[in-house]
Amino acid sequence: MTEVTNQLKDFLNKKVKEYNQPSFIKDDPICIPHLFTKKQDIEIAGLFAALFAWGNRTIIIKKSKELLNRIDNAPHDFVSNHTDSDLQKLLGFKHRTFNDTDLLYFMDFLQFHYSMHASLETAFSIAIKKTDASIENGLNGFYRYFFSLESVPSRTKKHIASPDKNSTCKRLNMYLRWMVRRDKKGVDFGIWRDISPSQLVCPIDVHVARVASHFNLLTRKQVDWLAALELTSYLKQLDKDDPAKYDFALFGLGVVEKF
Repeated sequence: MTEVTNQLKDFLNKKVKEYNQPSFIKDDPICIPHLFTKKQDIEIAGLFAALFAWGNRTIIIKKSKELLNRIDNAPHDFVSNHTDSDLQKLLGFKHRTFNDTDLLYFMDFLQFHYSMHASLETAFSIAIKKTDASIENGLNGFYRYFFSLESVPSRTKKHIASPDKNSTCKRLNMYLRWMVRRDKKGVDFGIWRDISPSQLVCPIDVHVARVASHFNLLTRKQVDWLAALELTSYLKQLDKDDPAKYDFALFGLGVVEKF
């Protein structure tokens, strides 16, 4: 590693330390799964918070809490035991382009999945091999599995991204970071164990891409799945076991500090 790279690594590690701490939680969508202690509640609340995470963070948090209120602030119990009349409480929910039609399908899928599995992790990990360099197969597998029910509305398919469609999969990669990364900082949960932190792909959007390009971590101009892989490949040179930790640094520089 060159001297320049060592300096960059030290700088980014400093930024990771600055943002990867409990004070980060309250203003970020990750505060939503932090409302819970039960594993399945964390998984479900986290999934919705991550998928709602585009636009203003205050609104994302507000809409996530509105949804939780509609499902009695008991995500796993509601998903597993709701009746048709319970679903009436979901009608009229809307966040940007996500509406109650989409939400009802999500409830169908989650009920289906949890009727057979104890954790949502298997929805991703079933398509991953231990030897896979990244989460790519898991994301593609999740997309196929999620939309495998007969009741799927065509409009809902836009709300789950996949590498096969060359999406950055930013929100799902963020969700996986929350569930998989393990440290003692109190932000990420690390409750999933079949996926390795080394397989995570760093979430990327226009803000992260701008910062990454500034530091020559990214040469690709198009912000897509290949850009996410290119960025993560570079970050693995800084920490091969935990490249996604640098999401804290790049996000903090791009969104919080407007670097």
